[in-house]
Amino acid sequence: MKNTLDYLQFPRPDFRRKCWEELNGEWRFGFDARENMDRTVCVPFAYQTKASGIGETGFHDILWYERTFRLPEEMKGKRQYLHFGAVDYEAHVWVNEAYLGKHTGGYTPFSFEITEHVKEDGENVIAVKVIDRADTAQPRGKQYWEEEPSRCWYTPTSGIWQGVWLEAVEGKPIDHIKLVTDIDRNQVAATITVDEYEPGDQVFLTVSYYGKTVKKLTASLDGIRTQVVIALKPEDAIDEIHYWSHEDPNLYDMTVDLVRMDGYSLQVLDSVGTYFGMRKVSLDSGRVLINNIPCYLKMVLDQGYWEESGLTPPSALALKEDVEMTLAYGFTGARKHQKIEDPRYYYLADCYGLYVWGEVPSAYEFCDDEIMNLTRDFAEFYRRDCNHPCLITWVVLNESWGVRKILNDKRQQNFGKALYHMAKALDPTRLVSTNDGWENVKADIISIHDYAQTGKAFEDKYTAKALAAPEAIYPQKRRLFAMGETESRWRCSEDGAGEKAGDESPAGGCQAAHKPALLVTEYGGIALEKSVSQENWGYGDAEKDEEAVIRRYEDVTKAIMGIPGCSGFCYTQLTDVYQEVNGLLDGNHQPKVSPERIREINQTK
Repeated sequence: MKNTLDYLQFPRPDFRRKCWEELNGEWRFGFDARENMDRTVCVPFAYQTKASGIGETGFHDILWYERTFRLPEEMKGKRQYLHFGAVDYEAHVWVNEAYLGKHTGGYTPFSFEITEHVKEDGENVIAVKVIDRADTAQPRGKQYWEEEPSRCWYTPTSGIWQGVWLEAVEGKPIDHIKLVTDIDRNQVAATITVDEYEPGDQVFLTVSYYGKTVKKLTASLDGIRTQVVIALKPEDAIDEIHYWSHEDPNLYDMTVDLVRMDGYSLQVLDSVGTYFGMRKVSLDSGRVLINNIPCYLKMVLDQGYWEESGLTPPSALALKEDVEMTLAYGFTGARKHQKIEDPRYYYLADCYGLYVWGEVPSAYEFCDDEIMNLTRDFAEFYRRDCNHPCLITWVVLNESWGVRKILNDKRQQNFGKALYHMAKALDPTRLVSTNDGWENVKADIISIHDYAQTGKAFEDKYTAKALAAPEAIYPQKRRLFAMGETESRWRCSEDGAGEKAGDESPAGGCQAAHKPALLVTEYGGIALEKSVSQENWGYGDAEKDEEAVIRRYEDVTKAIMGIPGCSGFCYTQLTDVYQEVNGLLDGNHQPKVSPERIREINQTK
């Protein structure tokens, strides 16, 4: 892969089919009842945004969408599918009045086969009913559940907010491709899922690097899921294979063809283009390792909002500019905060070599529904994005949101641990931050959120002596560990004692016997005086000018760099977001603070 724009045209750059048609643009729209569709909305922008053409921020529980389409010539005679990138929160879908089904969850994709219901000649009608209540058991992220935004919660995003498109395949589809890389063995384990398999069906796998074919494999289907191990041979006896990292974001292209012998001819039932990066994430004595080499993470908090379009990026190029600005400031990674991002962002991060922490949007009411909703959304997040090498850490809870009593409540602690173990069962190749910020439970990351305004405050609080007894540390007046969690998690000795060796030995090397990594995953939040008002705010005192912001950034960041055993930081934040005006960029994603100056500070470590 050479050109980072090659696959940006696709709604899923990591799962590409050649035969597809975008359905974004003008749709009929209305509130409450289908007969009320008396206005238009620009999909995929939520009705609350200016980009939608509506821009009303009042609450409406029920939304209706409708549009017509004609089937493109190249899709006729094939099996056709209707795809939605994300619809918040519960979507019911019809085509030509035939009910296709529903999907629940506001951040993850879904699709329906529409072949039997589509007219190949003539107009077809899609109708979508969306139900989105101000329910705090729904995973909401930063979408506030009251009428007016407050503190660091913002106007909700309701309805269709990611792309809608059609796809067509010749025969049966490939449902999923999972790729797990192993740099220690120079192997890739590919699991190909085909729900409608028949005996004798095969998959052809072709792996290439910068246009040069490096491996071809053929395998017969074993059943619904078929695993193929791809062994990659180094190009010579001295150099390793091409690893993926921030410094060298090498990517291998891969094509998966599902085929069937039809007499003496070969029928291609489906063909999917994807890619992978040979990358390993692990821990060693409290250090984060990328490809077995210690890595100090320099990240920025990125909430992925735009003034005109809310959670929806205005374009693929806007996502590209965000990744480029993140790197221009000298950050090596981004924590995508409280949002499952558009898949094109992760593709760009893969191409540019930007480390990303993927975070599950929080719910805010601990109950059975919240438990099931968060579990579902994380599983669907993982399934869609598991192949992106940029994703190195899962964040499953944040600042005890939705688990407000996790400090002492064993049930809430158990939920956090269950999410940790679920993440490890699905994906042992990445790290997990279980309750990012404070009141940590079982995790690979011991995370600290601290908005102290001076470097000295960090130096005084996070000394080697204090970190040896972390139950006495209170970032933002919250205990660093949940009750009962300190001894078994933080005080694993450097040689791995403290838990039974081999208790967990996942492929990624994140063994429980290893000491977790310590990171300051939120700090800073510095605002300019001219941006602050009664409604708009930053953390701590605002600074009078850009130079003062840079001085304070340098003061606190260098102090964090000096914390004993600290493996990295995450600065708050990349952009202003509505009333929270503490970004390095403004709400239109234009620089407020010099990228060159911040980059110079970041590169001192």
